[in-house]
Amino acid sequence: MAGHDINAQTGVDMANARRKTSITIKHVRNFLHGGQEEWTKRQKILEVLERDEVFDKSQRDFMSRTERYSRGLAITNRIYELQETHEWSQQETNLAFAALDESLPIGLHNVAFQPVFLSQGGRTLVEKYGYIISTRGILGCYLQTELGHGTNVAQLETTATYIPESKEFEIHSPTLTSSKWWIGALGKTSTHGVVQAKLILGGQDMGPHLFFVPLRSMENHKVLPGITIGDIGPKALGGYSPTDNGFARFNHVRIPKENMLSQFAQVTDEGKYVQPPHAKLSYGGMLYIRANMVTSAGWLMAKAATVSIRYATVRRQGERGSDGLERQTLTHPSVYYRLLPILSHAFVFIQLGKSLVKAFEQMSSRLAKGDTSLLAEMHATTSGLKVLVSSTGVQDLEVARRSMGGHGYSVFAGLGRLYADYLPSVTYEGDNFVLDQQVVRAALKSYRALFSSSNPSSSSLSPSSNYLRLLINPKTAPLTSAPAAAAWKDPATAVLLLEWRAALIVHEYAKHVKDPDASVNQRVAKAVTEAFVGAQVAEIIKGLENSGMGEKERKTVEKVYLLYLLTTVENGLIDLLSFGVLREHGTKPGDVTRTLRVAIKELCEELLPEAIGLSDAFGFSDWELDSSLGVYDGKVYESLWNRAQQEPLNQTEVPAAYEQSIKPMLERGQRQAAKSRSKL
Repeated sequence: MAGHDINAQTGVDMANARRKTSITIKHVRNFLHGGQEEWTKRQKILEVLERDEVFDKSQRDFMSRTERYSRGLAITNRIYELQETHEWSQQETNLAFAALDESLPIGLHNVAFQPVFLSQGGRTLVEKYGYIISTRGILGCYLQTELGHGTNVAQLETTATYIPESKEFEIHSPTLTSSKWWIGALGKTSTHGVVQAKLILGGQDMGPHLFFVPLRSMENHKVLPGITIGDIGPKALGGYSPTDNGFARFNHVRIPKENMLSQFAQVTDEGKYVQPPHAKLSYGGMLYIRANMVTSAGWLMAKAATVSIRYATVRRQGERGSDGLERQTLTHPSVYYRLLPILSHAFVFIQLGKSLVKAFEQMSSRLAKGDTSLLAEMHATTSGLKVLVSSTGVQDLEVARRSMGGHGYSVFAGLGRLYADYLPSVTYEGDNFVLDQQVVRAALKSYRALFSSSNPSSSSLSPSSNYLRLLINPKTAPLTSAPAAAAWKDPATAVLLLEWRAALIVHEYAKHVKDPDASVNQRVAKAVTEAFVGAQVAEIIKGLENSGMGEKERKTVEKVYLLYLLTTVENGLIDLLSFGVLREHGTKPGDVTRTLRVAIKELCEELLPEAIGLSDAFGFSDWELDSSLGVYDGKVYESLWNRAQQEPLNQTEVPAAYEQSIKPMLERGQRQAAKSRSKL
């Protein structure tokens, strides 16, 4: 359309989208953030951060890795200064860190080092160091992964040999591959570390245990004698730049006996081993990290959804309509079918993560009293959810980025940065393909326990294995035809299908456990975890009545959760069709999945007018998103233009490379061209 200002139209489109939203955004926002009080608290903290020049992001994308590391430490130091100045509680300080999109070294102190030390250290050790750790008078890291071994903790090579004569442990790296590697905050930051090492007593290997080891001088930060420490170098795609992932080697380093984390397993002065009450008590620290990964993944997906939906709302591509304008890309089925499920993932994992953290706290309180009854269930649940949320998060970030076309590849779009930082989540805290095996083992154990009884009862099943109840009554049978269109509107339809899928795939695995196929661990783990999540989503939907939202908001949010359930069923159709849970009746062939796919399409179309309102409900400011394509006012092209002007290459008309390289190439080419012409 001649004379039409596309840049101005983006602001108009965003304003129109917000006017069309029928939900009250603050009601949904309070639901996601845990109430108006929590939201207000968060906003006050954000106002402080956004006004502080230390947190300015305008030059971040142009910094070297060393500059990013220094900036990360400056940010960390400033937050603790602000904590003292404003008398923030620990929860408020945690909110400040959660608002940052930086992979800071202090994160490893807070989520790995400190929780493990406090939960597994002996009384004497905790009394000596616990307070100074909590005030960051020392900074710590968690040294588990080695150059030669990661997820397979049992095969770690670092040793901790007990010396009875001096009542010391000797920490030693016997081989190159025993070098600790990938350890966050080790390279340049940490003063102390919790080291995972094989306990050696009288020449006997007692398996991996944890030890508190000083790494650097508290006087001048120099590395202590007998230890070699450094940074492992840049990470893929420039991710985790502010974090100094490091390596360490120990050359017969002595530490006091009390520095063994002995809350559970212990060693007497004479060198006798005292067994822990439960073999997996030491898993608590890792379970804590996995439990918190669910909520953080949900908020990450929320950022991906917000940026991509906002851009798809103002970006116009394709045929022109009656108004003479190209279509908003969000109205294309190929776009909304990709982006609205990401929105649903965010809603699900934000709420599910809250429940998981509460369950972890309950388990921890029982562990403190010696009660290990919840440990196995928490281990199985967090293993499966860690795989699911990390795989989904990586996929969602890339799907969202690609939905934005060419501009999505710009660092100013914001999602590439998030993708690079989140990409390692599928391998840290347990490689996903290995963690799948933990889920499968737990499922098989529950299956065998259930059917080893002459009178199987569902009362013996845990929440993560409740799907097995469907196999108890042989007269019970799964659906054998496609549900009618109306049935898909009931969440129970999708949940039941997900549970049947899990039950049948575990039953099949149990029959062929001695001769499994190559992909069975991944299929079983995914089916079991998605059945558990499906049941949890159904509970979340029931709880919406007490959410404080109005009827319009409740119905809209319920549709978001229903979209999660239906798209999860769609992604599991191969299993459902393989087991004949869904099959066509009659002689004429047909698509038994059509009613599901149509239901998904209709649900997406119902949610489209609310997409901007639902993504606004996450409550992200422009500072938090740091995305030209996700700006609140919709003026994406103006923002891209302004950001590009800050590029250091644009600060000089003629680059330094002109004299060094461009000019010699041009002169050489001109000489060669002149020489060729002279021969003609």
